[in-house]
Amino acid sequence: MRQVGAYSESERAWAVQRAQERGRYDKLTLMRLITKVTRGPVPVVHWVDRNGAAGRRELSLLGWRERQWLFVEGPEGPEPAWLWLTEQGMPMLPDRWNTVFRQANQRCEEALLTPQEREVPRLVRLAEVRGKVPYATPHSARHSMALYMLIVLNELMDKKYGLTAADRRDFAQLYGDPWWLVKTLLGHRDVETTKEHYLNPVMHLQLESILAFDTEGEPGEEDEATDLNGLFARLARETSGIQDIELLVGARPVAEAS
Repeated sequence: MRQVGAYSESERAWAVQRAQERGRYDKLTLMRLITKVTRGPVPVVHWVDRNGAAGRRELSLLGWRERQWLFVEGPEGPEPAWLWLTEQGMPMLPDRWNTVFRQANQRCEEALLTPQEREVPRLVRLAEVRGKVPYATPHSARHSMALYMLIVLNELMDKKYGLTAADRRDFAQLYGDPWWLVKTLLGHRDVETTKEHYLNPVMHLQLESILAFDTEGEPGEEDEATDLNGLFARLARETSGIQDIELLVGARPVAEAS
């Protein structure tokens, strides 16, 4: 949240100011200026358009195509209610994120692969070459969040309440099950979807085994397994399908060396 706040006060504010100075928002044919958002079980967004006509719609029913035209009254005039903006100060549409991730992946390849390795298309590269660089997509970010939240919730639950695995099962109905909480965060209807698709890389491990990394480390690994960073690092080493980004980007920059 601090990073989002910093973005709003710096890059985003700069983009909005620049767009206002160049009159980009004044040229929009469709703009809905929010007048209020009611609270309660069913929040409703109220607005007025450029012609002064009032409108309203339930917040949960507003799709991204409608949300991109919602504006709020800022210090220097109307500005998008949309959080993530382009450098032109306009809402950054969902499909644009694919470009952001693709460019980031390309920068990683330039830093970590040799020119000869980069010439080979990614899909036909040897597994050894593909494993040298991180490869991220918007969807993989959801997978990472799911795995992170699953382990952190179990860590907090164990350390806060001192419950054993059997106790957790007994008290799951009282304070909630981590699998159910992660399922809710992802927006899945069925927890089995969360287990089978989003957290498939760790399905061969019992959750107790994951958490046991804290206490059952191999000789010489006790210090590493005392915090969550060590826990995730070891999980990545012992589980296929999980990338340890810190390990990959910490490798010797091959491209510079060549």
